[in-house]
Amino acid sequence: MKRLFLITLLVGIVALPAEAQRKAGRNGAAFLEVGVGAREVALGSAVTAQTYDANQIFWNPAGTALRGDRKVSAAFSYADWIADISYTTAAVGYNTGATGTVTLGIQYFGLSDIPANRQNGYTDPILQDLVTDDNTSASYDFTDLAVSASYARYIIDRLSLGATVKLVSETIDSETASAVAFDFGSVYHVGFAGWQIAARLSNLGTDMSYFNQDNPLPLTFSVGTSIYPINREQTRLMVAVDATKPLDSQQQIYGGAELSFYDLLFLRGGYRFNYAGAEDDGTSLRDPIETSIEGASLGGGIQYEISGYAVAIDYAFTQMDLLDDVHRFSLRLGL
Repeated sequence: MKRLFLITLLVGIVALPAEAQRKAGRNGAAFLEVGVGAREVALGSAVTAQTYDANQIFWNPAGTALRGDRKVSAAFSYADWIADISYTTAAVGYNTGATGTVTLGIQYFGLSDIPANRQNGYTDPILQDLVTDDNTSASYDFTDLAVSASYARYIIDRLSLGATVKLVSETIDSETASAVAFDFGSVYHVGFAGWQIAARLSNLGTDMSYFNQDNPLPLTFSVGTSIYPINREQTRLMVAVDATKPLDSQQQIYGGAELSFYDLLFLRGGYRFNYAGAEDDGTSLRDPIETSIEGASLGGGIQYEISGYAVAIDYAFTQMDLLDDVHRFSLRLGL
C-alpha cells in the first residue's frame, strides 16, 4: 500500500531535478497554471487532497475517482480573467463500476479582436528581412485550448490513483503550437476525521515550439492534505494545505478552509503563501522581478438536491496586485 502511494512522490522527485534549469517566464501554455473552479480557487488552490469531483481532472486526477453509489460528477466554470480574457472550463466524470472512473475535460482561454500593429519594421529597409508576419488583418485573436481525458480508480479501499493525458494547443494570430502532457496523482484516506493525504505531478510533457523557440510546459509537483477538525451534521470545518513546487519558481504553500452549515451553505477562504509578490533571482543584467500577482481568495456556495442530483453553485473572489480583481463562477453536479 505504501509503495503504491509513493509512486507519484517518486516520479515528482525524479522529474523536477532533471529539468531544474527552467527559469520564470520560459513556460509555454501558462494558462495551465491558472486555477480552475470557484471552490478550488476560494480554498487558495489547496486542493491536491480533494476527492469525488470532476474538476480534479485539472488538479489531481486521483481525486476524480467515484465509488459506491456515486455515478456522475460534472463541473462547469467561468472566469473573466485579467485584461478581459475569458476562461471557461468543463469536466464530466462517469463511474463505470469496478473498472474505475473516466473523466473528460476541456479548458478554453482566449481573447478576440486584439488590435494588430503590423507596421513595425516594414518601413525600415534594414529590418524588412527580419519580418515574419505576412498577415494583413487589422486585429488578431489568441486562443489556448486543452482537451483532457482522465482515468482513476480505488486500488484499495483507502487509496485512489489516477492519470490524465491532455492535448494542449496555443494559437496566436495564424501561428499555432501544440504539446502533449500527462498528470499523475494519488490520494490516501487515513480514516480519521476525514483526513486525506495526496500527491500530484502536473504537466509532464513535450515543449511548445514557436518558430525556433521551444518553451517547456509548467511542470508542477504538489503534496497536500485535508482534514475535518469539526465534522458534525450541522457544521463541518475542512482545512487544507498544499506544498507546491513549480519548476520555474520557488517553493509555495497554499492554505484554505471551508465552513459548511447543514451541507447547504459553504463559506471559504484561502491564501498562497510565498506566492503573491514572489520574486525571481534576477540576472546580471536586471534586478529581481515579481513572478506572481494573486493574493487572498474568498468565496462561498450553496448546494441543494434537485431530482436526485446534488447541485452546487460556487463563487470565488481573487485579489490581484496592480490588476483588476478576478471573479469566478462554477456549477457542480453530482449523482
